[in-house]
Amino acid sequence: MPPRFVARQLSKPSGLLGRLFGKLMNRHNAKMNAFALQLLEAGPSDRVLEIGFGGGVALSRLMDSAGFVAGIDRSPDAVHWASSEFSEPVAKGMATFQQGLVEALPLDDETFNKVLTINTVYFWKSLECGFLEIHRILVPGGKVVIGFLPKEFMDKMKMPTDIFTTRTVDEVVGAARAAGFYEICLQRPQPETSWVIMVASRTRDSMLMGTEIEEHT
Repeated sequence: MPPRFVARQLSKPSGLLGRLFGKLMNRHNAKMNAFALQLLEAGPSDRVLEIGFGGGVALSRLMDSAGFVAGIDRSPDAVHWASSEFSEPVAKGMATFQQGLVEALPLDDETFNKVLTINTVYFWKSLECGFLEIHRILVPGGKVVIGFLPKEFMDKMKMPTDIFTTRTVDEVVGAARAAGFYEICLQRPQPETSWVIMVASRTRDSMLMGTEIEEHT
């Protein structure tokens, strides 16, 4: 089992050690983030929220592509770093960063049309509450892109169970569907890739919840 301080830093980075772990995880997760951003398809007219931006590997690309970028993270140190690193777009009103949890996002209803979150579902206290909050802040028809390592692979890492809650694909998909997401699609760049990217859309009022799940590579 990895040392507990490693697990804590992955969950909520802090201090110089947190920045080091952030850089290491940026490298480790580079392919997952790149693939997720490709599926997100952020453009100049998009208002994008990243939940759990950590080391900020996706933020730079989002800043270059989206019209407005917001970030929510559990770590106050991560929020401070991002606010300093992207101080110019923050000053121009094109970006904002806040401390918060997915189960209680400090954001208004229907204010974003795209949401990105990578390797955070292990730290959600409730998948149901998290997806309901994401559904709340998305506009009807908005897109959420979620990357994670499924339980069968994550369990092999033997992370402390009081810090990491491993999730099966069915659990994540089921919670998304119950919260009101449809057109749920599972994507991997290669069939042998262990991690998965889930793409889903927020229901419109006139649409029924629940559609068939597609899986692609």
